[in-house]
Amino acid sequence: MTDTSLHGILAAVLTPMKDDLRPDLPAFICYCQKLLDDGCHALAILGSTGEANSIHLSDRLELIEEAARHLPKESLLVGTGSCSLAESIQLTSHALKHGLRSMLVLPPFYYTPISDDGVFSYYNQLIEAVANPDMRIYLYNFPKLTGYRFTLSVIDSLITRHGPIIAGLKDSSGDFAGMCEFAGINPSFKIFAGTERYLLDILQAGGAGCISATVNITAPQARMVWDNHRTDDQEYLTSLRDKIEKYPLVPALKALVEYQEGGQIWRNMLPPFVPLDENVKQQLFSDFEST
Repeated sequence: MTDTSLHGILAAVLTPMKDDLRPDLPAFICYCQKLLDDGCHALAILGSTGEANSIHLSDRLELIEEAARHLPKESLLVGTGSCSLAESIQLTSHALKHGLRSMLVLPPFYYTPISDDGVFSYYNQLIEAVANPDMRIYLYNFPKLTGYRFTLSVIDSLITRHGPIIAGLKDSSGDFAGMCEFAGINPSFKIFAGTERYLLDILQAGGAGCISATVNITAPQARMVWDNHRTDDQEYLTSLRDKIEKYPLVPALKALVEYQEGGQIWRNMLPPFVPLDENVKQQLFSDFEST
């Protein structure tokens, strides 16, 4: 089989919501196409930034179908993680049914503390239930939200058991030394930094790129770093990230997309997110434009 594994600049895509707080599918497809045009190599849909864990299962399934119908399948990484193993199996199977093979899967994240054995069992049961050798699972290391930090041991055990199905890892821990350790596990195991702050560093350490929320705004600048590997480009990219992450991330990103693209649809978000106060929003715009 041809290697179609992911690499490069991936936006963790925002989900535009209608007034009834269900995904606006036509707007979502148009927005994804824009991000690809802006320089993204691929897109991570239905992840944390996309508010996936707050979206009804039926709406997630429908969004997967629409994405597969209208966007390049090889350029999509689908968030199919859930606290419910059964839901994760359903989402993963549904994505594969529609020709999408790359999945970003959170570990189960409510009943803490979470053991390596529990995490191994979750992924092992998911893979065996879906039973499709073509799928590629990217683990999601996000200890701040999941309460679990992946270990070299559990990753090695999963690769030993399932081989190339365990394709890589997105690391949103902020621990760059840890990312470098993960990058050394296996030449085919792809590491993505969860922030473009580490883009040039992770590429130089043998990583595959970044999957980042703020790439919704910084895709052109991140692509310049990928293309040219220049320190000054990376410094500018990091300064943009610094400006945005001073604010609540998803509300800030939606405010910036509205500011740049127009459309009141970007003011809609699912609880617990709330739109930025108007004064805060104007400060964000001022900060961003001054970079």
